[in-house]
Amino acid sequence: MQRSDLTAAFGHPGPYLFPVIHVLETRQVLDNIQTCADVPVSGFFLINHDFGVDAFLPIVRDVRRALPDLWLGLNFLAVTGADAFPVLGRLEQEGICIDAYWADDARIDENADTQKEASAIDRVRRESGWDGVYFGGTAFKKQRPVEPAHYEISARLAAGHMDVVTTSGIATGEAADLSKIASFRRGVGEEALAVASGITPENVTSYDDVDCFLVATGINIEGDFYTIDRDRLMRLIGKLESMRPEEEGDINV
Repeated sequence: MQRSDLTAAFGHPGPYLFPVIHVLETRQVLDNIQTCADVPVSGFFLINHDFGVDAFLPIVRDVRRALPDLWLGLNFLAVTGADAFPVLGRLEQEGICIDAYWADDARIDENADTQKEASAIDRVRRESGWDGVYFGGTAFKKQRPVEPAHYEISARLAAGHMDVVTTSGIATGEAADLSKIASFRRGVGEEALAVASGITPENVTSYDDVDCFLVATGINIEGDFYTIDRDRLMRLIGKLESMRPEEEGDINV
């Protein structure tokens, strides 16, 4: 997916902000989304840090039924697309349509001549019938370490196996080194690039090579893993608006 495809999908140039909600139960998710009412974000990701996928799915169904028009992405913690895409396909058959999936590990191997695991995930995705946007973790936190010298080739390889190449800092809440982002941008060229850790109102303008920001810690209430702080979110939105060539067309929820 090229950067221009994101512009076409969202109706305006990036960057695009996706608050990430660490899910406890349905009411907590809906309250967090309500906190963002009338705030121009591009959508939301839900993630199941505290329980497995089986316990997560009823909440996903409830949220989608309550908010059928919301741009909604999911992350099944520590689950690759090989297992996630069939689940997403079955949800779609139920009428529970999910707009995006974010995998922490897209199984890119910068040392291999052929990307056997990533290619197998591609096949599973096609066979699943799910047609959402795939954010694939590459040189991502808590996964197999990748040497900085290999960031560019990792990104280049990843761009052939996902819609939005997605990277991070070294840990939750840790910002990605700017040299890493520069290497990733060289690797992906005009393909879409996302960052999923460490973005705050104070540092976001340094990441002008990034198209999509998946943000939790940087907009949560201090010391609270589960609740969005509207004031921090609004400060981040203000910085993002200053980075955009024009300011129209975001989704208000």
